[in-house]
Amino acid sequence: MSDESGFGNRFERILTGFFAVGSGLILIFLAVHGPMFAGRIHYKTADFVNNQLIGQDAVNLAVLSPLLLLGGLALFFRKPAGKYLLIFTPLFLIYYVLSYTIGWEWSAPGYSGNSERYFFLFLFVLIAALVIMLYTLAVFPRDRTARFSKTGLGVYTGWMALFLLVFAVNWSKEVVQVITTGTARGYDAAPAAFWLVRVFDLGFSIPLGLISLYLLWARPKSSYPIQFLFYGFFLTQIVAVNAMGLMMLVKRDPTFLWRDLAVFSGLGLLLAFGFIYVLRHFKKDPAGLPQAGR
Repeated sequence: MSDESGFGNRFERILTGFFAVGSGLILIFLAVHGPMFAGRIHYKTADFVNNQLIGQDAVNLAVLSPLLLLGGLALFFRKPAGKYLLIFTPLFLIYYVLSYTIGWEWSAPGYSGNSERYFFLFLFVLIAALVIMLYTLAVFPRDRTARFSKTGLGVYTGWMALFLLVFAVNWSKEVVQVITTGTARGYDAAPAAFWLVRVFDLGFSIPLGLISLYLLWARPKSSYPIQFLFYGFFLTQIVAVNAMGLMMLVKRDPTFLWRDLAVFSGLGLLLAFGFIYVLRHFKKDPAGLPQAGR
């Protein structure tokens, strides 16, 4: 069943393309029917959280759905670009689905909503994310070798680690505040969302960032597909976070802080620079394997 084009077998390629295109269409549907446009989907949370949801849906509409649609179609036509587009999406989609399914105040009697009606759409996106992640990691090119200078890599990883730790400190301080006082900024209105974001960022996003930095030193050559997977998540997530922050600013959200927007904006610029830096220092290795899957 295996072909010779670096796409795995035909079944895997078509199935992944189907899940990618389907997820892209679902994200468009959910964004159009959410608080940004039609307002037909109501989530069980505080009103001010809708400002963040609008920012999230805007990024889904403008960034994630094009990546999924173009990547899925590229797989159908056996275009290598499809693998590069799709590997950016799975970790972000997992975070998105968890946020939009278990991140609401389901047990709070003061909130009403109807987002449970769209459960199977979110479930499809979650399954698609797993399929896309496993497929793209399996077929991603492995004929690259890393050529970093120790000085340049040291400067980059040092600054990146610093920003990630600042991010971790900001979230940890709010967690400590809840532990010691019982509340924090926006906590009383949306405690489930508070804990989901802090647990996921402190237990997943930030560790992923630090692991990716470690791999650049310890296993640079074999980490080529992992770097794309990680940076895809970091870049799409930071775009979404900054879009949420800007929407909170525009809507005069009482939980908005300039400090957070400054930190996330700085982290976004550093991530963009870092991705370009890392990508430029991975070169094709003539002695390496031609393509994954051959």
